[in-house]
Amino acid sequence: MTLTSKNKKFFTAPISQTSKSPLIFWFTLSLTISAVYGFLAWEKAFSSEYVIQDDARQHIFWMQRFLDPELFPHDLIADYFQSVAPAGYTFLYQLMAMVGIYPIFLHKILPMFLGFISTAYGFYLCLEIFPVPLAGFFSTLLLNQSLWMQDGLISATPKAFIYPLFLPLLYYLVRHHLLGTGISLLLLGLFYPQGVLIAAVIFIFRCGQIQKPTQKPGFFRGYQQLFVKGIKETRFLKFSADREFGNPQKPGFFRGYQELFVKSIKETRFLVDRFHVICLGLAFFILLYYSLSASDFGPTIARSQAQILPEFLLKGRSQFFIEDSWNFWFHGRSGMGLATILTPVFMAFGFLLPVLIRFYAYFTLSQKIKHKVIILPQLILASFTLFFAAHLLLFKLHLPSRYTQHTLRIVLAISAAIALTLILDSLWSWAISQPGKRLFLLPVMMILFTGLIFYPQLTMSNFPWTYYQVGENPEIYQFFQQQPKDSLIASLSEEANNLPSFAQRSILTGREYAVPYHWGYYQQFRQRTLDLIQSQYSSNLADVQGLIEKYNIDFWLVERGAFTPGYLAPNSWLNQYEETTKAIAQLSAGIYPAIEQYLDRCSVFEANGLVVLSGECLKNIPM
Repeated sequence: MTLTSKNKKFFTAPISQTSKSPLIFWFTLSLTISAVYGFLAWEKAFSSEYVIQDDARQHIFWMQRFLDPELFPHDLIADYFQSVAPAGYTFLYQLMAMVGIYPIFLHKILPMFLGFISTAYGFYLCLEIFPVPLAGFFSTLLLNQSLWMQDGLISATPKAFIYPLFLPLLYYLVRHHLLGTGISLLLLGLFYPQGVLIAAVIFIFRCGQIQKPTQKPGFFRGYQQLFVKGIKETRFLKFSADREFGNPQKPGFFRGYQELFVKSIKETRFLVDRFHVICLGLAFFILLYYSLSASDFGPTIARSQAQILPEFLLKGRSQFFIEDSWNFWFHGRSGMGLATILTPVFMAFGFLLPVLIRFYAYFTLSQKIKHKVIILPQLILASFTLFFAAHLLLFKLHLPSRYTQHTLRIVLAISAAIALTLILDSLWSWAISQPGKRLFLLPVMMILFTGLIFYPQLTMSNFPWTYYQVGENPEIYQFFQQQPKDSLIASLSEEANNLPSFAQRSILTGREYAVPYHWGYYQQFRQRTLDLIQSQYSSNLADVQGLIEKYNIDFWLVERGAFTPGYLAPNSWLNQYEETTKAIAQLSAGIYPAIEQYLDRCSVFEANGLVVLSGECLKNIPM
């Protein structure tokens, strides 16, 4: 055996044909890369005292109530985000808070461990489909890069849990492990309920099976065996008058079909798989629980209502309805998330897998792909079924993209890994058969592995992509921390988005919290925003005082440069509203807001151009 063939065995030999060393090596390398990405994220997370992930500002800030129940009293924003948090997600953070781990600290360290779980189950799920350890490594490498090049896993919000819970579900499902599947499904329901819907559709696809009495059931396996048996036992013969129809010794054209039909009826049974029925029943009860749990901030916004709100239109805060068909169906909240699932670009190799399997004579290792690979097309079909259902029942099932961007990423990571392994094995076999070409193999492998492993660092200057928000005004946070816990702060400044997390104080409104899917919440939130814009830029002091009286505002945070047209014009969130257009017109006409005259008189604190005004002072100014 030559050195090249020995190396080939280490890289591309199936588990059954080699020792455990390759399995241990590739699995360890997979976990190592996941750990490296996690440590790089930790470095950013702890680079400053005031750091929080962008989405976590919505989902984490209110959890500080676990440490101090007096925080955020009667707070619309805190109450809403607490109400929509999944039960398991809430319990995890509450449990950690009980042992002294702060929610903001926990959300920084969790992604590494979620990455570990995703890596381990992703690796072994790939091996269940294609038992080549190198493919398991490729699948976890691509999946990890995809996760850490985007801001889902790093957020430690509910969407971060779909991978460490859905991958175990798929792993136990293809192994027909009832307890593991059941536990994974229950946890998925507690952390990311939309995932249960996808699982339920998969269970439906796998419930009805065609089974041979002496063989284990399999949905497509029965069809495959029936088809092959038909090809082997049926002869397409020319019908002639001298051949007696039905002669068992000389089967004719119709006789062959008759025999096949009778044999199929006798030997093939359509069974309902009890394993999948039990899983489907569990999924049904989980979904029933959520369907019967009425939201305190309902109803869900209707399609007709959303279509006339600027928030859902082009350049809106929650842009959804756009005229560009390509972007509507393939990108953004309405689309399947094409850019997401094709990050990194090596994911595109997954589209080659059906072609490589078709030409199995050239890619002989493809014969090691197990029948369990059927889980991938089932997952695709389930995802698109719910994707279109979410469009039909718009916002009732939340956003359509939720049903494709995560699952298709898993499918492509595994498919691309198998395709890359098949291509590498074929090239290696070609090099072995062509001794003069062996030198060609080494540079190809070096380029392949270098490109795969270091792709994120070569294409991104800020890998991993964390979207961490760094608080740049610690003096402001510390000032508000010293104020009463029931203080309410009004502000249109971007800094307002950081105050609930860093100052632990309530705000009247803020761009980060403008989530318009539950009208019971968003109607109040939107009215607050409109009132604040109108009052802050009104030339009538009575409007300012009226707002303070209406919402019991304690402090008003403004930027000294907030009273120019150039301050409002680039603000995409505020420009959704007609009140902002009016304010820009007034400022352009030289009509100045009343509140600007009292910046110095009512100021109680100022830092870095941010002025904190006393609500009591503004309210008591005589008109």
